[in-house]
Amino acid sequence: MLNYIWIGLLMIGFAFGIVNGRLDAVTKAAMDSAQTAVNVCIGLLGVMCLWTGLMKIAEKSGLIRIIGRAVRPVLGFLFPEIPKDHPALGAIVMNLVANFLGLGNAATPLGLKAMKELQSINRDKRTATNAMCMFLVLNTAAIQLVPASIIALRTSEGSKKPAEIIVCIWIASVCATIMGIIASKLLSLVWKKDN
Repeated sequence: MLNYIWIGLLMIGFAFGIVNGRLDAVTKAAMDSAQTAVNVCIGLLGVMCLWTGLMKIAEKSGLIRIIGRAVRPVLGFLFPEIPKDHPALGAIVMNLVANFLGLGNAATPLGLKAMKELQSINRDKRTATNAMCMFLVLNTAAIQLVPASIIALRTSEGSKKPAEIIVCIWIASVCATIMGIIASKLLSLVWKKDN
C-alpha cells in the first residue's frame, strides 16, 4: 500500500510540475534529493555496522544474557505472561539495548526476532497478545541514551553541534515510554474485563 502512496505522490508532483511549466525544477529536485539520500545512507552505514557488530559480540559473549538477568524483575512486570527463560526475553533485551543506544535501524531485525518468539507462545495466532502490544510500545517509544543515528545524520548534514539534542531526546523518550507503558497496562486490564 505504501508503494502506491509514494508512486501517487511522485506522479502528482510531476503533474504539477508539467502544469506549472516547471518540470525541469521538479526533475532537478528529484535528482538532488536522490544524491542527498545516497550520501546520508553512506554516512549512516558506518555507524550502523559498528553498533550491529557490537550487538552481535554482546550476544555471542553472553552479555545479553547477563543484562537479561539484571532486568528480569522489570521484564517480569512488563511481560508477566512470558515464561522466565523463554528466548523471547533475550530477543526483547537485545532490541531494547539497540534502541537504548539509538540504533533504530539496527534494532529492527532484533524486533522482528522478538515478535517471532512472542508469536511462538501466542495461542491465537490472529490476535496480538498483551506481551506483543507492550513490546511494540517499548520498541516504538524506546528510551534512547545515545541517539547515535540522529547524531550521525546531523553530522553528515554539517551540524556544528550534532549532539546538542540529547537532553531533549532523553526527556521525550522517557515521557513517551512511561505513557506507553501506562496505556498498555490499562488497556490490558480493560481487555481482560471485557473477555
